[in-house]
Amino acid sequence: METDVLVVGAGPVGLALACALLQHGVSVRVVDRAPGPATTSRANFVHARGSEVLDRLDALDGLPEESVRAMTITTYAGDRPMMRIRFGDPGLRTAAAPMVISQARVEARLRDRLAELGVRPEWNSALVAADQDEHGVDAVLADGRTVRAGRLVGCDGTSSTVRKLAGIGFPGVKVSERFLLVDARLDTTLDRSGTSGWVHPEGMFGAMPMPGGQWRLLAYDPAFGEDKPGEERIVERMRQILPERTGLRDVRLLDASWASLFSVHRRLADTYRRGRVLLAGDAAHAHAPFGGQGMLTGLGDAENLAWKLALVVHGRAADRLLDTYEAERRPLATQVLRGSTAATKVNIAAGPVGRFLRDQVLIRLFGIAWLQRWVTYTTSQLWVSYRRGPLGGRGRRPRPGDRIPDTACERPDGTRTRLHAELRGRWAVVGDESALAAARSRLGDRVVLLRPADGPLPAMLVRPDGHLACQGGAAELTRWLDGALA
Repeated sequence: METDVLVVGAGPVGLALACALLQHGVSVRVVDRAPGPATTSRANFVHARGSEVLDRLDALDGLPEESVRAMTITTYAGDRPMMRIRFGDPGLRTAAAPMVISQARVEARLRDRLAELGVRPEWNSALVAADQDEHGVDAVLADGRTVRAGRLVGCDGTSSTVRKLAGIGFPGVKVSERFLLVDARLDTTLDRSGTSGWVHPEGMFGAMPMPGGQWRLLAYDPAFGEDKPGEERIVERMRQILPERTGLRDVRLLDASWASLFSVHRRLADTYRRGRVLLAGDAAHAHAPFGGQGMLTGLGDAENLAWKLALVVHGRAADRLLDTYEAERRPLATQVLRGSTAATKVNIAAGPVGRFLRDQVLIRLFGIAWLQRWVTYTTSQLWVSYRRGPLGGRGRRPRPGDRIPDTACERPDGTRTRLHAELRGRWAVVGDESALAAARSRLGDRVVLLRPADGPLPAMLVRPDGHLACQGGAAELTRWLDGALA
């Protein structure tokens, strides 16, 4: 076997998965058909849950300092502000704040972390064929090389070659006509402390501040009928509709660094696994961009899959543990798809009834403080729980499958630390030293012992992705591991 896992796709999900696997001591290779790293921004928001995943990968350093703290959205009708939503702390204790930062910078930091762990992406390495047997997968690359891997994971986007070669369906529907997207510098006095959006009969328009003094401009423009416009034509069209939609006559679009045109589709893979082939990120689910849930959900996929793959690769869990990956992550993707689709339909409402509901009812509702807190809570994905999945359970809170907040803890020598900082490729036994030996007998030496630093916590075993495995001492821990890993 040349490698335990071959990851196809060097975007944020593939890079995160590779980093996580290496943290767990699993050998990995990453291949990508592209000639090199992408330089365009693409996704530009990382919610708190995504920042937590990057933190546990030890790949967060420097990103918060580069990011823009634009945590408000103000909606206008012409020059009249109609609604302001403030994003903030949803009260779920995280040391990792949400960030406005380009996907290119997130990928660059993940590549740096991957290099620290001893691996670099292999560019110009398109996958063209894959055949699996009971022991592994033979992956054929475009240059004729064959890679023998124990598992193959497709993190190669919505047009995933891995998914197609595995024969996995990707059904879905078209949600909207076309949007224009341009990243550019503006000559404007617009407030850079938050995003501005305008409702308009011809389609919504948004302007979001980006690092480096740039702005992300987004416009729904179903009347723009050109089939394959170049970037210059898209920028020209955006320059035309910017004053029309916003009413701002003193704003000028200067040089653009990226322009794109897209329609919104909603898609979900029929299954996340076929034998030794698995899918993660956009290869498994395609989202509307509203709410910034796409990259966020993909990062969660990567972290969830990594520790399960590691246990199976190391012979510490049966192969069926991998079935819990889809059981835990696919229901979340379904929920996210519903939410992002609803947000898209609200933003592109064309008829008089739809516009009335959006402009006169929903906008007023979202001015209510508790509803704004709900928006922050929902989009953060810090609420995600697997308690209803095969590894979840009932009982007193927190319940098996629930996220455990980033709690202040102490190591056995008394030094202070954070729970999530100790989870980097490891499990944590909190508050019960007698359970440590039981955990290590089943999980190996990648288990740390911690004590709560500020007040009591129940004795518990915490998974590497920050979710509760079980509460209790050695007996309860052993019972859970017997059921989960058998």
